[in-house]
Amino acid sequence: MNLESFEKKLKIKFKDANILRKALTHRSFLNETKDKDLLSNERLEFLGDAILSFIVSNWIFDKFPKYLEGKLTNLRSNLVKTTSLAKISRKLNIGEYLLLSKGESESRGQQKPTLLANTLEAIIGAIFLDQGIEVTKEFIKRNFEPLLKELITLGTFKDYKSLLQEKLQAQKRKSPVYKTVKEKGPEHNKIFCVNVYGEKELMATGEGKSKQKAEQEAAKIALEKLNLKK
Repeated sequence: MNLESFEKKLKIKFKDANILRKALTHRSFLNETKDKDLLSNERLEFLGDAILSFIVSNWIFDKFPKYLEGKLTNLRSNLVKTTSLAKISRKLNIGEYLLLSKGESESRGQQKPTLLANTLEAIIGAIFLDQGIEVTKEFIKRNFEPLLKELITLGTFKDYKSLLQEKLQAQKRKSPVYKTVKEKGPEHNKIFCVNVYGEKELMATGEGKSKQKAEQEAAKIALEKLNLKK
């Protein structure tokens, strides 16, 4: 793995390159390495998730003093959701540097949105531990600023559940119903799968690290399928 090449993409020179390597190590890779001391990126992902939420919350709180709590919540949700993180990951070419098992690679794991999003969070956790909070803030703002501008310009930072309900009601259809159908992964890093139904018909399935995030993702996909998204 050419970590120096990846550091250039991140615009960060790590003091400890091992922590960056750990951030890029998917748990599937552990079964195929002789390095028994190597750990997966799951702990860093846990840390990065919390740091990302904190920094983004503080950033948009200061940047938009007139936004009320609901609008700030929706904006943050759109910035840190799986599809947004995966989009940023692709711009950084994170998939090219992932350490995956042969099976995960063959199933194109390096292109999976959830895996890419989780890895970006792990990288954020690694940056925080290696470089501190200020460098982490700079990294997040630098990479999330284009997305933030896009959301503000297009006005797309909306609560997808509310938007789906409004659109269906405007068509005189019943409100959508959400049902959690599966929980997968370890207790500390669960992924929830939620179905959204419209008049008992399955409209879409969404995944997320919480039921709320999974419901938002399901609503977003349903809107896209119905060509209702603004």
